[in-house]
Amino acid sequence: MPAGIFAILASFTSPETIRMNPQSMLWMLPLAAAIAVIYKAIKVSKIVPLRFIRETALLFGSIILFIIAAAVMLCLVAYLATE
Repeated sequence: MPAGIFAILASFTSPETIRMNPQSMLWMLPLAAAIAVIYKAIKVSKIVPLRFIRETALLFGSIILFIIAAAVMLCLVAYLATE
């Protein structure tokens, strides 16, 4: 095997370090996009490009808004519990 393949395989032996800061929330965007695309690709019987993109964008927005709402609620509960 080429050395590049060993380097890629070796990178899976330790977890990726993700800091606990506001910028780390940006990691949710590609994850939410992948979830939206895969879910819609599985659930739609016939893929029409414009309709598929619109439905995927709507689902992506819904996922992001729900995560933001959940984060705000959790911060509010933590604030009220510590005050």
